[in-house]
Amino acid sequence: MTNAADLHPDRIPGYHDGPFARRPELLDQRLFWHGHLYSCTQGNAGRLLWGAEYAWAEHRNFQRRLWERGDWPAFTIPLATGHRLHVVYRTIEDEAGVDYLLHHPNWDQAELIARDDGHFMGPGLSWTELVAAADDAPPGGTTADPHANLLLLLPALGDNAAPKQAVYRLAAALSARLGVKAPQPLAAALLESQGPSGPAHWATAPGGVRINNGKYSFRNPANDFALADDRLARVSAALTP
Repeated sequence: MTNAADLHPDRIPGYHDGPFARRPELLDQRLFWHGHLYSCTQGNAGRLLWGAEYAWAEHRNFQRRLWERGDWPAFTIPLATGHRLHVVYRTIEDEAGVDYLLHHPNWDQAELIARDDGHFMGPGLSWTELVAAADDAPPGGTTADPHANLLLLLPALGDNAAPKQAVYRLAAALSARLGVKAPQPLAAALLESQGPSGPAHWATAPGGVRINNGKYSFRNPANDFALADDRLARVSAALTP
């Protein structure tokens, strides 16, 4: 694990003021990942991850301590384009959730691309964008581990065209970070359900802008709450592998 103070956000323009905490040690804890992936575990994925004898009391205690913190754990994944993806645990009482933000130091505000809470918004990432961000991250982020980066971003995924090899890539991350003994069936189930948003169809609009048809997505221009055209374009450009 690396802990790079220069990329960890003290503030995120256009977003809450935090306070944002550096918590790279959470990425070494299996209970953290169980909670982080909770919204992704629909149907068979949940049965494969939790199992019949899961320690629910331990899980609830860990989650309570995490969400009752006075600061906001934030994880940063730098991109080769100079942009940064921030995964922020918004520990506000009665408004708790995880926000997925894209920012560049030259931007006047960060772009919220997905939100994982009681009012889920997404998807924010296609599979190609997600795996490129996870595997090609330059030094300076919260962690140098591509498996951790992939799982951090997974709840923002929605893609009905994820390639067959996606199962093996996700299985490797589940094995490395969660110690899952049979990771491929779990990976296949996660990619089949893809959490609250479900799989979305991605297309290339005029100008090369990548958009999707998710009814809760900021990157679907048909939605009333979608990002404006120029902001869709800059998000797409920043995430293009």
